[in-house]
Amino acid sequence: MSTYTKKQVSDLVKGTLDWDTVHLMLSMPKDEGRYKLYMEVLQENVSYDDKILLAVGPHLNIVESSKDQEIIIKCDCGHEFGHYSKNWKLNALIYVRDNVEKMKEVYPELMAPDTNWQVYREYYCPSCGIMHDVEAPTPWYPVMHDIQPDLKTFFEWVGMPAPAKI
Repeated sequence: MSTYTKKQVSDLVKGTLDWDTVHLMLSMPKDEGRYKLYMEVLQENVSYDDKILLAVGPHLNIVESSKDQEIIIKCDCGHEFGHYSKNWKLNALIYVRDNVEKMKEVYPELMAPDTNWQVYREYYCPSCGIMHDVEAPTPWYPVMHDIQPDLKTFFEWVGMPAPAKI
């Protein structure tokens, strides 16, 4: 089992950790304190006091609200997307690339998908404007709900008490 320093985990979050160490982190058995260390690093990178429970993606976290202990999804900037069991994308700004002109912004001429068959949906934070996700569905497909973690089981797995409102 390998162990890593707080600096290495911080560099991983920033995207500046060397590839060899990243590869080892991915392929070796996880050390017991890694989750706690990862949460500490994420918590240091935000200005809010809500406790980060799990990262949903870069700059998007499941947190325990410090005011009412509700479990919500929150951007690093502090914008709240609602309860963690609901689809956060429905509370995001959505930009849909659904025509040739919009697709030309990301693809060279004649290389884009046919927007009668596929569109791009980009999901942005309404407060800071960071892009949190992109989907490439058929035009009629509903907004995808990517993640709904079983937090109670997750906290059992990492050997820590789950927040009360899970």
